[in-house]
Amino acid sequence: MSHFDDDTRLQDLADDGGAAAGRRAFAGVVSPAWNIGTNPNGGYLLALATAALRRSVPQHPDPLSITVHYLRPGLPGQPLRIDTQVLRSGRTLSTVRATLQQEGGARLEVLAAMGHLGEPAAPVLALEPPAIPPPHACTARSADEQGVALPILDRLDIRLHPQQARAGSAGEARISGWIRLADGRAPDTGVCPLFIDAFPPAVFGLLGMVGWVPTVELTVHLRRRPAPGWMLGAFHTQDLSDGRVIEDGALWDAEGHLVAQARQLALVRMRDTTTPTP
Repeated sequence: MSHFDDDTRLQDLADDGGAAAGRRAFAGVVSPAWNIGTNPNGGYLLALATAALRRSVPQHPDPLSITVHYLRPGLPGQPLRIDTQVLRSGRTLSTVRATLQQEGGARLEVLAAMGHLGEPAAPVLALEPPAIPPPHACTARSADEQGVALPILDRLDIRLHPQQARAGSAGEARISGWIRLADGRAPDTGVCPLFIDAFPPAVFGLLGMVGWVPTVELTVHLRRRPAPGWMLGAFHTQDLSDGRVIEDGALWDAEGHLVAQARQLALVRMRDTTTPTP
């Protein structure tokens, strides 16, 4: 059993008749092992919600499209409740809502189109992966470089392009690299929403030590199930103003197939570099 499976394990709560109306409830705990600083990584919280979505519609286990709004930070080490509601279920996909709560308040709201990603046909168009060095030639992600504690690196192995690994070294708002679960568990569509949100923010390459960049809204589109092995991620932004950034990204599997695309709105707490007048 992987740490990821342990840390996203959920228990069904007693059914009070809601299942007949497409409603289910689950209980679990937010592990502190996936923190960025003192807060749980948003991708990890989304992985918990995704686990509940998959349990709610087992005939449609893959999140074809999943959108999450983060209402407030999660509480590490504390119990959680996830309520799901199947809004519509058809032959090829189900639309499902999930709310993750802690201490009686909603922490995130999720809306997903769930389906079944079987053996894909050859793509008509496909986004090509960037050319970067192999994982062994890339640089491990560093908490010191980002200026924030990264407990999550005990769970994830993240190797960054050597020209982008140092704060501000890329000279542009772009980051790319390789990712896998540290214990070697093979990736699947339940892990991909976590991987999308686990890299340093793209503005790290331009602004340098930016610390925690909290996500406001994230949408992930899954295109196929990943092959075993490392996954390649590439992220960039062309829109940063008023402390808000829009970042685009994608994931490819070890065989070079496009697995996921994503876009998110996040907050950037810019450091004050001005010198006060004496």
